[in-house]
Amino acid sequence: MKTRILPAGLVAALMLFAVPASAQSDLAAAYRVIASKTFVDLTHSFGPETPVWSGFGQAKFSPASDPKTKKPYSIKDDGFRTTFYEMVGQYGTHVDPPAHFAEDGITMDEIPLKQMILPLVVLDNTPYQGKDENHAFSVADLMAWEKKHGKVPRGAFVALRTDMYKDWDKDPERFKRAPFPAWAFETIKFLYEQRGVTATGHEAMDTDTTDKMDSETWILQHGHYQIEVMANLDRVPAKGALIVVTWPKVKKGLGFPARAFAILP
Repeated sequence: MKTRILPAGLVAALMLFAVPASAQSDLAAAYRVIASKTFVDLTHSFGPETPVWSGFGQAKFSPASDPKTKKPYSIKDDGFRTTFYEMVGQYGTHVDPPAHFAEDGITMDEIPLKQMILPLVVLDNTPYQGKDENHAFSVADLMAWEKKHGKVPRGAFVALRTDMYKDWDKDPERFKRAPFPAWAFETIKFLYEQRGVTATGHEAMDTDTTDKMDSETWILQHGHYQIEVMANLDRVPAKGALIVVTWPKVKKGLGFPARAFAILP
């Protein structure tokens, strides 16, 4: 009996037809659902005047120039223009990878892709800020939230709403104030150890107001990433949304401005 060898392209085509139609349409169906939803930007625009920790200093933006002539590129003369950016990685809405605080931690280019799209949980600190504008969201507050909304799901991204983001453009000096509404360290530990969340985020430039940045240190030294300086969390429900977070793939990067958005249910 003579064996016939089929061309590789034909084999691939036959394998495709062998896959059930339902499996072929999964992604298409998922896209149709996602495209029909409302998207909420959780990211601030940033510029040279953006609030930043005084230890880093303001960014500098300038026209990029030809290294030979030192002349800035322009659309009129060169057909294009571009910008030279000089800034610290932790600027604007940004990602902190574990390596930011941990010698052996992974850098931003090593964070798994599957950790960049996650179920989103929003914890609301604002009801407590009427009596204490710098309230730290406690484990007791979390228990009250779970009594109303159900248990925080394992693998989620958990964000803390404080409405600080409203001062970003309106009152930058107030945005940079200390103390500020933040996470309680015990709550951060509880979320990761007892609820198994993947990552957390918040609106302030720091995770908590402790002298030694206990929460941020714990998060990063335990292999998790966080997103700081988030926006528009008041436009996202407590549960049911997805978060997508992206950042440039800087080799051995220790932090960089990120783009985060929510897909509402």
